[in-house]
Amino acid sequence: MIQITSGIVIDDKEIQMDFIRASGPGGQNVNKVSSAVQLRFDVRSSPSLPADVRARLIRLAGRRVNENGVLIIHAKRFRTQLHNRQDAMDRLIALIKRAAVQPKTRRRTKPPEASKKRTLDEKHIRGQIKRLRKPVDPGE
Repeated sequence: MIQITSGIVIDDKEIQMDFIRASGPGGQNVNKVSSAVQLRFDVRSSPSLPADVRARLIRLAGRRVNENGVLIIHAKRFRTQLHNRQDAMDRLIALIKRAAVQPKTRRRTKPPEASKKRTLDEKHIRGQIKRLRKPVDPGE
C-alpha cells in the first residue's frame, strides 16, 4: 500500500513496472542490463482514486496518459534499476498529490468606484494632452 494523502491510498497491485534497456551513460553495461523503468498505472479503472482526482490527474499528465487511460512514466535518469524504480514512484506520487489539490474557484468581482473614476480622469488628462498638440486655428 502506498500512502499518497490522508484520503488516497494506492494498492501495489495497481502499479506495473517493466524494466527496459536505457540509453545514455553506462558503458558496455548499458547493452546488458535493463536499468530503465517503465511504470504503468491505470488511472481510469483505479478504485483508489476519487473521480475528481482522476479527472485532474488525466489532465495534468497530458501525453503521458494513453487512449486507454494508462499513465506511463519512463525513468532512466540513474544507472541503477533501484534508483530508477524509486524515481518513477516518486514522480507518480508527486503527480497524484498535485491532482489531489482542488483548485480554488474564481469569484468574479466588480472594479471599485475609485478605480473607475481614476481611469476616467486619466483618459480625460490624456485627451487634453492630445488636444493641445493640434495646431492653433488663427480664426478663433
